Amino acid sequence: FCILVMGRANVGKTKILQRVCNTVDQPEIFNGKGERLALDSVKPFQCRYHDIEDELVFQSNPCFIFHDSCGFEAANAVQFDKMKKFVMDHAKALKLDERIHAIWFCIPWTDSKRMVTASQMKFFDECDTGHIPVIVLLTKTDALELEALEELEGQGSSVDDEERVADVQREILDTHTTKLKGWLNK
Repeated sequence: FCILVMGRANVGKTKILQRVCNTVDQPEIFNGKGERLALDSVKPFQCRYHDIEDELVFQSNPCFIFHDSCGFEAANAVQFDKMKKFVMDHAKALKLDERIHAIWFCIPWTDSKRMVTASQMKFFDECDTGHIPVIVLLTKTDALELEALEELEGQGSSVDDEERVADVQREILDTHTTKLKGWLNK
């Protein structure tokens, strides 16, 4: 099962993959020819995994093959065009093992004011994924507790009441979810 994982840099893409594959290990990386790449050959200043064509495989669950789109950063047309070509090529591939079967689009809860950036909107506006389903994954939800604690402290309320903290967390989650649904429905 082949999945393209997308989202901004440091949004938690690798953490999601590790959770799905029930591991804390780093993946093995293979180039398009099936050759294993050394982790030290990856250029971290460009992207954690340097080529969208490379396959990331976790030994704990080798049935999944992941491709990392790199982080979506503002005004990086080269990165966007490379991702768009990859999606189009793999959406139309005739051989099943050359297709991507799903796109996981990671969006963090940690920045509610900038949850979705212009470069991410560009993906939804301009990239034809064909028959490939795009699944939005909400990452860094553990940050909601901190946001709730900060909100309560800002109001001068006690942060010792776990039930009240949970209520504020739910309110924040509902607000963020409403914003995100509104954007996605466009």
